[in-house]
Amino acid sequence: MTRLLWLLIFTSSLSFGQNLSKADKKIVSNLEKHIGYLADDKLEGRRTGSQGERLAYEYIRKQFSKAGLQPKAGNGSWIQEFEVNDGMAIDPQSYINIDGKILEADKDWFPLFVTKHIEWQSSAMIRLDGSLNVLLWDIKGLIEENSNNPHFDLVNSITTKVEEIAKKSNNSGALFIYNSSGKSDDLKFDKKAKSDIPVLYINKAGREKYNKDASAAAAVGLMIDFKEKKRTGHNVIGYIDNGAANTIILGAHYDHLGYGEDHNSLFAGPTPQIHNGADDNASGTAALIEISKLLKKSDAKKNNYLFISFSGEELGLFGSKYFTEHPTVDLATVDYMINMDMVGRLNDSTHGLSVGGYGTSPTWGTLLSEKNEHFKIKFDSSGSGPSDHTSFYRKDIPVLFFFTGTHNDYHKPSDDADKINYVGELQVIKYIYSIIGDANEKGKLAFTKTREAQSMGKSSFKVTLGIMPDYTYSGSGVRVDGVSEGKLAQRTGIKTGDVIVQLGDHKFSDVQTYMETLGKFKKGDATKVVLKRGVEEMTFDIIF
Repeated sequence: MTRLLWLLIFTSSLSFGQNLSKADKKIVSNLEKHIGYLADDKLEGRRTGSQGERLAYEYIRKQFSKAGLQPKAGNGSWIQEFEVNDGMAIDPQSYINIDGKILEADKDWFPLFVTKHIEWQSSAMIRLDGSLNVLLWDIKGLIEENSNNPHFDLVNSITTKVEEIAKKSNNSGALFIYNSSGKSDDLKFDKKAKSDIPVLYINKAGREKYNKDASAAAAVGLMIDFKEKKRTGHNVIGYIDNGAANTIILGAHYDHLGYGEDHNSLFAGPTPQIHNGADDNASGTAALIEISKLLKKSDAKKNNYLFISFSGEELGLFGSKYFTEHPTVDLATVDYMINMDMVGRLNDSTHGLSVGGYGTSPTWGTLLSEKNEHFKIKFDSSGSGPSDHTSFYRKDIPVLFFFTGTHNDYHKPSDDADKINYVGELQVIKYIYSIIGDANEKGKLAFTKTREAQSMGKSSFKVTLGIMPDYTYSGSGVRVDGVSEGKLAQRTGIKTGDVIVQLGDHKFSDVQTYMETLGKFKKGDATKVVLKRGVEEMTFDIIF
């Protein structure tokens, strides 16, 4: 199809909600249908591995089939399964026995960290003076003393205390923690962080079962065990085979946060709620479905088209990384990849649209311009970022990432379908469609490496190490999947494959807690980074 014809199709439809053609009204109606279903309460937030995820991928599969796509997950299937290592889970048979009163795991108490299987009896309890094996600690005083300290890190303080107790008891003791202050402490089980001794948090229900004076002796029994926890995610993959030498990949993740069980919600309410994720990312999924219909009917046949609806993105790009490690097309034949994540909240006043990956091919500079009569476009040159295009960029594939901006409903239960700008999303779809048409005349795109990612609005930090984390790493810490040229990590001597476990006094167990730790630093801060390279632990001094 000629550039002029693609341009006519694009501009005739972009009237910012006025004089929409019959075809475009149909797309808007379809978007309402797709997002309305995917963001419905009955899907319970589309958490990876859940029944809601299954309902979502069955819906997407049917839509791909109706659009005339072919299944391309392998063996004639639409669905590509992958495993998510979910860390460790407490064995429900674990218990605490205090003077014959049984405190149940997860009901009356929970572990703060993972430890080895432990089963023992102790005849004495309970003072925090280092003289007894089983120690009880009310953290009320610690919380109140630091109530006005913006740099206070409760978990880090507990970790320091645990190390002291483990050393005194030769790793044979245990620490029981409770909080009588009435103030929230936000402590939770870290399914990846490990401890040499059991560190158990007794909640209010557990304290009511055991109401003896905390300074008194007691007979204590303990059995604690952990099991490896895994779940299965599902990518949905459809294909348009034009018999071409090269393939364009278009993708969008469809998973979301469920009830916030994976601790990636920004909701602060006391009762878990469904996170419907209308913008994040039912919007991108709906756009993917509609673009598949447009490309199936188009006469742009110089490329094949692969459409992938990823799961596991919210857990750390699991689905897209699995696909790039187990591709169903030859990645050497992939022309470029387009990713749509949160494209449903175009602001009718500012018309702001962020486009990432601008620097991943010199061709993008000839096709894309900030001067656009329909959008106020903000380009980010980086090929990496907080979404699935990153997995393809790391395979030396040019990418583009489309994003209509952050908002107050991000990662909250309030991200609902009634807040989507459906006509605005139509405009984004038409823009992406026109780019594909223009690129169709350019042949296979050259790839260029880019600088470290900016966050494209989904999160922000004042400092960065300049690493690309391996989001699928299941061990404790952050495995380095790549090191950016000229950035702090490279200058320091950090290498791909290193596992970073600590910044300054702050230890972390995964990418999420690593990012929380980065937020505690600012430019000019001097600190240390602790990492493991194989079996060797190494410490480097750094200045952000």
